[in-house]
Amino acid sequence: MAVDQLSAAPRTSYEPTHPMANPGYGKRSAPDQRPREGRDFSHLPPREAAVASYIDRLPDGSDISVKTLAKWLPYGQCALRTALNRLQAAGHLRRGSECVATDEVMLWVTRTFFSRTARDDDWWAAFARGDAPRETRRPTRSRAFVLLAALGRTAPSLSLSAADCVSLQPLVDEWFERGATEDETLRALTHGLPATVHHAASLVRRRLVDKLPPERFAPRPPTVVLRALECAECRAPGSADALRGGLCGICRGEDTGIAARPPGTVPTDGVRDRMATVRAGLVPRPERTDRARGITRTGDSGTP
Repeated sequence: MAVDQLSAAPRTSYEPTHPMANPGYGKRSAPDQRPREGRDFSHLPPREAAVASYIDRLPDGSDISVKTLAKWLPYGQCALRTALNRLQAAGHLRRGSECVATDEVMLWVTRTFFSRTARDDDWWAAFARGDAPRETRRPTRSRAFVLLAALGRTAPSLSLSAADCVSLQPLVDEWFERGATEDETLRALTHGLPATVHHAASLVRRRLVDKLPPERFAPRPPTVVLRALECAECRAPGSADALRGGLCGICRGEDTGIAARPPGTVPTDGVRDRMATVRAGLVPRPERTDRARGITRTGDSGTP
């Protein structure tokens, strides 16, 4: 007998991911940002807030060019270009380049720096110099404290008090400094426990001391980071102090005393004089041809 109803095959949910940019390009998150909150971009107009919220949730290295964003957001390229410029004016975004140098390689890469926390021009200038001031935050629980506080979830007999966690925290920090992961530390503390644990804090302390791992990783070579910002309108590079709001003085409409010209144009001052000097020092073509053939004209060697 034929089956009247067939159960539908389960559908595999597919959600495409935002594309990544080529190596060296794409989004780069600014350091020392506040934790993500629901009202991070409430000071922005709705469109700019939506674009900023979307970019904020993308991982570093994501392609946030206008053309790519237009494929993922319900806005055209012109609207997105305007939105990005307004995010820049509000202190959430800067465009520029960054030099990453180690003992083996030095490479300049293009960056689009994004900050969930709005920054003023002075902060971005300090960021470009590599000495951005860190914000004062209220104390948060350390990585070691969180592991100790959650220890009872894996092994109920090792439930610790807040005072125990504070006391044992330096020992766990030493494990992390030697390259141990949370899983490795948790396994060392909870594997092979006795049937009855009379004093959880004492047992954890004993294991942290007795099972302390050796040094695992050699120190990495120092990394030197150099950054340069550029004008969002004409793409001309400049010092961070000169790019107020991400724009150079000419694009801000200020009278800088310098005539506006396309990026990359060579100033004409002194060019003609320099070329005249170069031409005066050149040997005439007939003389160059005669010298190549070994012909000496009368008067060239000083003899009649």
